Amino acid sequence: MDRRRGPSVRLRLTLSYAGFLMLAGVLLLAAVWLFLLRYVPVRALIIPGSTGGTTNGVFPVRSNLLHVFAPRAAAVLAFLLVFGLVGGWLLAGRMLAPLSRLTDATRLASTGSLSHRVRLPGRKDEFRELADAFDTMLARLQAHVSEQRRFAANASHELRTPLAISKAVLDVARADPDRDVDEVFDRLSAVNTRAIELTEALLLLSRAEQRSFAREDVDLSLVAEEAAETLLPLAEKRGVTIETLGGITPTTGSHALLLQLVTNLLHNAIVHNLPEQGVVWVSTDVRPDSGAVLTVENTGGPVDPEPATTLTEPFQRGTGRAHGDHAGVGLGLAIVRSITQAHDGTLTLTPRPAGGLRITVELSAPDPHSAD
Repeated sequence: MDRRRGPSVRLRLTLSYAGFLMLAGVLLLAAVWLFLLRYVPVRALIIPGSTGGTTNGVFPVRSNLLHVFAPRAAAVLAFLLVFGLVGGWLLAGRMLAPLSRLTDATRLASTGSLSHRVRLPGRKDEFRELADAFDTMLARLQAHVSEQRRFAANASHELRTPLAISKAVLDVARADPDRDVDEVFDRLSAVNTRAIELTEALLLLSRAEQRSFAREDVDLSLVAEEAAETLLPLAEKRGVTIETLGGITPTTGSHALLLQLVTNLLHNAIVHNLPEQGVVWVSTDVRPDSGAVLTVENTGGPVDPEPATTLTEPFQRGTGRAHGDHAGVGLGLAIVRSITQAHDGTLTLTPRPAGGLRITVELSAPDPHSAD
């Protein structure tokens, strides 16, 4: 927005300080004058050599008093004006110095430099709180921008892979006219399906991050059962048993997104499990301190604690993860994290001592007054 430049805040504060000081000086001098006129005895106003203590002699004495008092009052007001302007200018500059540092940091941030921090010294006050909040905002913004850049780079790489494979298949088919056409079509269909799944996952991730969904009452236990029934054929194919446990677990949010959350967790637990006789445990519970809780555990190989914390990053895959027909596109847990954050919940990944992973999602319980 283009604005006309006005007086600076420092100048306005200076004029305010000087004006207030002048007003206080005028009121003080007026009080002194009234004190001299009303509360000093009349005989104290008579100048030596006058006609005496008669009332008629008071008026000339008061006139002389005003003649003596007025120049000195004017001199005092002039001194207060100069003192107020100079002192107000210095005081305003000192008070606004932190604001100048905040302005400089904001200008740097507007140019794209997010690494700068104000780090305002001194004790805690309004300016320090503002500076600390600004530094926190810059830190989060820098982390978010870095994450988005990594995500864009990874997404570009992942989207380029099926396109490169399709081009290679077509080039081979063109160079070998006798090649089986059905085989080429099957490979192209598989690559195209993977590209579609990746695109849909990216769109779902964007929708979750934007929180563009309506909230409704959801029973998390029913969502878990629905997801388990959907993935039961995949579990049977891989020799994995799914065990569900839990009663009614109410929460609020998007039924579709929460179903996607549980489905991704179950899919991840089934695919990254033991080669045979694997188990997946799905439980829901209501806790007074945290609300609705969903826990998904699976058997499997040992998982290091440090890599486990990075599994929710987009396109991050654990060591030894399969890249087969149901390996996914590397966005399953990233989508789970985004959906959890969109529902103001918390996501915790903990390696199991016996192998495998325990994933806990804590969501808020419905507001009992929301239906009123």
